[in-house]
Amino acid sequence: MNFLKEKSFKFAVRVVKLSQYLGREKREYVMSKQILRSGTAVGALYREAEHAESKADFIHKLAIAQKECNETIYWLELLHATEYLTQPQFDSLYADAVELIKLLTSSIKTAKSKG
Repeated sequence: MNFLKEKSFKFAVRVVKLSQYLGREKREYVMSKQILRSGTAVGALYREAEHAESKADFIHKLAIAQKECNETIYWLELLHATEYLTQPQFDSLYADAVELIKLLTSSIKTAKSKG
């Protein structure tokens, strides 16, 4: 399996579990729905990119995935700052999100450099 495909799927699973935890344990529903949407969109957009109609479409879908991942980082930071996430919870999810952003950025650069 493709590394980015696998990482984005595993990240989506973690985000789903985080959203469930936030609702069940913390009774937080607004931010949990936002992070659920953006965090799961990364992998979904990567899957769309796999069947892109053109190189430009592929790059565009990866760029949107990159934006969604960046938004997810924002929600993680906000959840941490408002004490819905502990430091270890935040650190682990944040590290995964940053790794995904780097992988997406690298994939976009590679796709752009190939003529």
